[in-house]
Amino acid sequence: MIRVLLVDDHTMVRKGIRMLLQAYPDVEIIGESHDGNDAILKAAQLLPDVVLMDLSMPGGLDGFRASREIHKQQPKSRIVILTMFDEEIYIQQAVQVGAYGYILKNSHGELLIEAIRNVHQGKRFYKTSIADEKIRQWMGQQEQANIANQRSRVLGSILTDRETEIVRLIALGYANKEVADKLMISVKTVENHKTNIMQKLEITTKRELIQFALRNHYLDLAL
Repeated sequence: MIRVLLVDDHTMVRKGIRMLLQAYPDVEIIGESHDGNDAILKAAQLLPDVVLMDLSMPGGLDGFRASREIHKQQPKSRIVILTMFDEEIYIQQAVQVGAYGYILKNSHGELLIEAIRNVHQGKRFYKTSIADEKIRQWMGQQEQANIANQRSRVLGSILTDRETEIVRLIALGYANKEVADKLMISVKTVENHKTNIMQKLEITTKRELIQFALRNHYLDLAL
């Protein structure tokens, strides 16, 4: 049984999808949500196998942001974007937030059940006007970005609080002497910390260190 959560701000749309899917014995509608915030809560409570997600919803949280949060909290819940938008910018964004599927609301009902079954099996299912090759290219790029980000988070977790402070100040453009003055330590100590940091992060240049800081939002930290 494939457990499905419906997310759409239009009650009639949700009812129509529910009636359509009730014809298939391997699908169970376990809940409905009318906006992005409620979808996140329902996904955490119900742990659906598949989330059918609309994009344009009220409440300040659109389908992309809700999908990103659900994907982060419940990676086993596979998201299918169900929308009227067929433009490249929306489809690429769907790839970036981790959606497994993307189909249009004017598609035939059989395509919807095909999408649900495919993503439940771990397969990507995008049926749009964009060429499949381009979508596969985006997916490959996103996968590489995810791997790089995961590696950065793992490496970043081994930095001490002082090392984190130093990385942030370097990324903000401070020279070693300025970092030393701000932290009330010697320039030699700053240099030693930098050497240790770069060894831990397995990087060799200041540019790589700044890229690491930006990727991990070190400039947002209130240190």
